Parts: sequence; structure tokens; C-alpha cells
Amino acid sequence: MSETPDLRAYQGVLFDLDGVITPTAEVHMHAWATMFTELFAAWNVTPPYTEADYFRYLDGKKRYDGVASVLRSRAIEVPWGEPSDPVTADTVCGIGNRKNVFFERALHTDGISPYPGSLRLLDALQASGTPVAVVSSSKNAEQVLATAGIRDRFPVVMDGLVAEREHLASKPAPDVFARAAEMLGVDPRHSVAVEDALSGVASAAAAGYGLVVGVDRGAGESALRDAGADLIVTDLEELVP
Repeated sequence: MSETPDLRAYQGVLFDLDGVITPTAEVHMHAWATMFTELFAAWNVTPPYTEADYFRYLDGKKRYDGVASVLRSRAIEVPWGEPSDPVTADTVCGIGNRKNVFFERALHTDGISPYPGSLRLLDALQASGTPVAVVSSSKNAEQVLATAGIRDRFPVVMDGLVAEREHLASKPAPDVFARAAEMLGVDPRHSVAVEDALSGVASAAAAGYGLVVGVDRGAGESALRDAGADLIVTDLEELVP
């Protein structure tokens, strides 16, 4: 795609949150690394957890699905458990809840602000009346949006809590992006999805979005392209009309 498209020409623009609108992906990465490093040390698991594990098994997925993927990569199987499991439980849900303690602590201590370029794009879309939504796998999306002071900009927030309640499959399945478009009242074929995660890009492509924008925050341009991105940017500033 040689020319930068004008996103205002589409029916709607649906954004992933962490790593696209806010730099919370970095907070998630640190929380996952801290939790899995401690867990693998306690369980004598090898090889040790690395940043590559985040991009390969966690990025863009619902929390518990991500935990199961990482453990499976080390040939570890534990009971799935229940979302109400305590953080001390050695279940998929308990381990996922354990990670969230680290995330919430960092969010409370450090706060969060939107990427300036992302905010400018949102301003332009809002000025033109282009509908927007958030499509996040995180159960913390509402908290992150409120902390960043931008919750009121999004009439639709499809997050991990909604996905769990409606029994929607995790990215890279098309379910969450397809359902979010329905909630926003737009046709995916004439809408834009903006994602930084390989699983999210694949999800939007599978849902039939007319334009899938990959934001390269570390996943890599070729990997985003292979996952289904039509256009690659490094910051949403590049899309501001």
C-alpha cells in the first residue's frame, strides 16, 4: 500500500488497547516476566522465560489462554481451575491471577498516559464523527482507559470480561473483532482494525476487516505482514490526516 489511507473514509476504526493506544503492553510484559521468572525458578523449569515468549505465546491473547500457551511450550499441564482461584493456586487461572497482581500494582504506582500520536489520531477521528471502539483481550481495559483519562472516547469496549461473558474465542480467532464491529454498528469489510499483536492482526484479518493496520512495537514488520496486516506503521502519528 503506497499511500497512507485516510481512516476517516471508513465506517469505523477499532483499536487494540495495550501497545496501540497506551503503552500498557510494556507494563504487561514486565508483569508477565516477573511472574513467570519466579514461577519457573520455583518449579525448576527450563528454558527460562524470555521476551520472545511474550510475543510468541502471550501478546494479544486472553490472560488464561496465554498462561496455558506458555506452560504448554514447556510441556507443563496444570488444571485450568476457575477465574475465582486465589493467586496461590497452581492452576491456569490462579497463575493468571497472580500475574494480574503485578500488573495492577504497576498501574497504580506509575499510572498510564496514551501515546501522543494515538491521541492525535483519536482527536481527528472524533472531529470527523468516525465511530471508534476498543478491542482488547485484557480484563483490565476499563481500568486502563479510566486511568489514562480516555474512557469517554469509546462508546464500545470489547475486552476480556465481555469475551468471557459471551464465550468468545481468544485472538487469533475472529470472534472479538467480529463482535466488536457488530456492537459498534459497522461492517468489518468497510472498517479498520489497528493492532500491534500478531494474534490480533490475524484476528482482524480473519474477521474480514477492509484494512488491517499493524503497529510495530516489537513484533516485527515481516511478522505483522505475514499475520495479515495490510499496512505497517511504528506510531499512529503516521495515520493522522
